[in-house]
Amino acid sequence: MEGSLKELAGYRLERAKEMLLASENNLKIGEYKTSLNRSYYAVFHAMRSANTLKGFDSSKHSGVIAFFTKEYLKTEILDRSLSLIIKDSSLCREKSDYDDFYIASHAEAKEQLKNARCFVQKVEEYVSMINEPL
Repeated sequence: MEGSLKELAGYRLERAKEMLLASENNLKIGEYKTSLNRSYYAVFHAMRSANTLKGFDSSKHSGVIAFFTKEYLKTEILDRSLSLIIKDSSLCREKSDYDDFYIASHAEAKEQLKNARCFVQKVEEYVSMINEPL
């Protein structure tokens, strides 16, 4: 495989940032459910970015979340409070994607976007500290 794990982590972090922009754009035009979905995927791609640095990936969301939690939050490499962002964004995405009668609000979508930005920023700070190509 060409490139390093650090480069792959950077690529996945860029995907997270694309999801933040998409969430923001959807929020602006009143597509709150889609905004919630994109905020979750910003968090998800940020987790995948960090997991890459430890050589891990999973095709299942639960696997990505479990590894990230075990390796980064329980060890306090990253602040444990990020687990609340993961939990909330996942729950909002599931409701907005699968609950036919769920009505997403502007306030909820705005809060999830704010939380996703915070999450991505914290992961980006960590990834940028890793100077050595892996």
